[in-house]
Amino acid sequence: MRTTRRAIAGLAALTALGALSACSDDSGDAKASAAAKSGAPAGTQAAPAPAGALPAAASGATYVALGDSYAAGVKIPVIVPTAPPGCSRSESNYAHLVAKQKNIAGFVDVTCGGARTPDLTVGQQTQGTPPPQFDALRPDTALVTLGVGGNDIGFSEIVTMCVLQSRSTTSTQPCTDKYAPGGNDELTKRIADTGPKLAAAITGIKERSPKARILVVGYPTILPESGPGCPTQVPVADGDLPYLRKVVPALNDMIAKEAAKQGAEYVDTYTGSAGHDVCKPVGTKWVEGVKPESPAGPVHPNALGQEAMAKAVLAKLG
Repeated sequence: MRTTRRAIAGLAALTALGALSACSDDSGDAKASAAAKSGAPAGTQAAPAPAGALPAAASGATYVALGDSYAAGVKIPVIVPTAPPGCSRSESNYAHLVAKQKNIAGFVDVTCGGARTPDLTVGQQTQGTPPPQFDALRPDTALVTLGVGGNDIGFSEIVTMCVLQSRSTTSTQPCTDKYAPGGNDELTKRIADTGPKLAAAITGIKERSPKARILVVGYPTILPESGPGCPTQVPVADGDLPYLRKVVPALNDMIAKEAAKQGAEYVDTYTGSAGHDVCKPVGTKWVEGVKPESPAGPVHPNALGQEAMAKAVLAKLG
């Protein structure tokens, strides 16, 4: 039998991840940000940009940031007030930090929580209906960062399902049994299937921005590399830890290989994140658990994580 603590944490995980996968509404954060910048009283809101409009800098963007929630910095204050509300795009995500450090004037960030590779070209069906992220690319764009792939393999579904399966009384590794019965690994297949999609995305960037330097950003560690897990932060069965520990490295390995094949550069955010997993205390962890202890989306990088990812990008840029 699983502990009561794990069951309670599991219910919290399902609630939190359900909200995140639906691209939760951050309009309250955005309103507060807009009011603070305009000097207006709290509760007022700056005039929104037209639906589907890109930031003004997009007309001459020298740096375009593309990607999903790990790139967007979901739930980390301050949320960009003009971004589609479902995107939860933070002014402290790694792209903003890189642009600030490099003093890039023509910077545009179109990252969005929940994004998959198809959303780069067709747009997302979420609150605020963000347009295709590729709309921000220009022939003279000099730098592009791309962080995508986790949602293509079903990130939120995997975490949610493994939390649900942790309540099993018939198996010590119920999530492994679910996704890799008899050694037939569904997640390995999903990662392989995402490879051509990522390759097509990189090709699409090169077609639209032939002068751009393309940096494809990987994912940081989530679980501790060895030893026990932490049920209050990631309530999965202990027997599933060896299997789940392999998922992010396998995803990153695919991303690195596809980036190399397509002439892009891979940014390793995993190696440096060792020892900063969800089980570490506040101030050390770079990724939050299912019930964040610092502002961030559940099982997503916090502000420290975004700073570390920015450093990895800056190191690659030189």
